[in-house]
Amino acid sequence: MRSFARFYGAHPLHLLTMMCCFALWLAVIVVAGPQTFINTHVWWQSIAVWFIGAAVLHDMLLFPLYALADLSLRTGLRATRGLPIPKRTAVPIVNYVRLPVLGTGLTFLMFFPGIIKQGAFFYHNATGMTQDPFLHRWLLLVAAMFGTSALAYALRLALHARRTPAAHAHNQPPAATTTTQTASTAPDPA
Repeated sequence: MRSFARFYGAHPLHLLTMMCCFALWLAVIVVAGPQTFINTHVWWQSIAVWFIGAAVLHDMLLFPLYALADLSLRTGLRATRGLPIPKRTAVPIVNYVRLPVLGTGLTFLMFFPGIIKQGAFFYHNATGMTQDPFLHRWLLLVAAMFGTSALAYALRLALHARRTPAAHAHNQPPAATTTTQTASTAPDPA
């Protein structure tokens, strides 16, 4: 098993999972038909083109960018200046920043057509409402995500600070007492 993991680079279950995913992908193409994924009239509107483009865009451009952003969040700008990277703190802030930033990006992708009022005429005809509240609602959602994350981080810091003195108090040895008597101060038995 170790030789396979060394050769393949991962656990055999990873290979099995990947094979199942490719089999499912092939089954979807066979059932739906290849013509479903390729628009012969306008090539750039094909699902296949968008899927391949998104994979290439993500792997070649976006992943290196947000990996760099994550690295700079973890190490700070100290690493770029050649300074030593500071030790890890007791309560790292990385995930408390990473999660709301990810939520901000994903919800921006969902709200973007409404924010720029794309299709305002059709939206108004279908719903009877305007797209004006989209930007405000998205900003409120972003503020709520960052506020919740900041509150969770503050609670975690408070719990850590509360546990830290208690842990130090249990680990310290008791104070030495001076109740032992020496030979010169011992009472005379006579």
